[in-house]
Amino acid sequence: MNVPDCIEDEVQLDELLSRPTPGVVDTFRDLTGDVLILGAGGKMGPTLARMARRTCHTVEAEGGAKRRVIAVSRFSSPGARAQLEGWGVECVACDLLDPSRRKALPDAPNVVYMAGTKFGATGNESHTWAMNTYLPGVIAEQYRNSRIAAFSTGNVYGLVPVHRGGSLETDAPRPDGEYAMSCLGRERILEHFSRVNRTPICIIRLNYACELRYGVLVDLAQRVWHGDTIDVSMGHFNILWQGDANAMALCMLAQAESPARKINLTGPEILRCRSVCEAFAEIMGKPLRLAGEEKTDALLSDATWALKNYGAPQVGAERLIRWVAHWVMHGGPSLAKPTHFEVRDGVY
Repeated sequence: MNVPDCIEDEVQLDELLSRPTPGVVDTFRDLTGDVLILGAGGKMGPTLARMARRTCHTVEAEGGAKRRVIAVSRFSSPGARAQLEGWGVECVACDLLDPSRRKALPDAPNVVYMAGTKFGATGNESHTWAMNTYLPGVIAEQYRNSRIAAFSTGNVYGLVPVHRGGSLETDAPRPDGEYAMSCLGRERILEHFSRVNRTPICIIRLNYACELRYGVLVDLAQRVWHGDTIDVSMGHFNILWQGDANAMALCMLAQAESPARKINLTGPEILRCRSVCEAFAEIMGKPLRLAGEEKTDALLSDATWALKNYGAPQVGAERLIRWVAHWVMHGGPSLAKPTHFEVRDGVY
């Protein structure tokens, strides 16, 4: 992919985030049927849906069968539905916890499951468990004859020593807090229905997707730009350009199997929070205010399998840091949704 030195606006940003990779095109050549994306209205869903639609266009232009890409969400964000429809994605407004609405959803042989909740889990634990653990079960039953790529999180591993290089898919989960526990519940429920119904499922443990309006780098860049003090107790983290995350996640539809398979999804680098903040301060010409003592453990994942099979990210951390710095310095839009990556006790 030809990548620019900087990104000037959201039109350019969304185009890059949704540009299909050769790997996605190859995957879609082999898949048949429509693609249904549940929970498509969040931070990552719209550009993932657009990438799926663009990939279908490419395959159709080669003589492949026409197929639908259908995005399902409550569409509570203004303009989200219109934007998706403008990109050629069909939209269905639905509260997935409403049985009557959920049962009326269209069938599809390929399902990307993105629904879930994280922030606000503390104080609203019952809703968190309903979304993250109960709902995946009813979706797995409703789409028992589909292949499912379901998003999970690296939070299920808990904190691990930095020197280890990150958690592997074979490591035992050690979730901290109700959010992470409910996400492990999601995985266990999906595993159960995958075995019982022989539904092919791939569980994607993502940690963390990043673009210019949202992500760990955006959080840090904004704090440097505004002169805020930054706590570096969570001293290390992983990131992955969201365009790469979109592409690899769509490729993982082909990895769905029964019993359910788990795959880590993140970038190859373990980034040091202090060093990233220093880089932003240098680019921005700002003083740096740091606090806290770096701990020897962090929430880290090892995505060796995904990177070996799908290739290195098209946008690496160094370029993404420059992109984010330019975006923040020039007043680029933000989703105003902090990641809270610094949380160490699992309370979100």
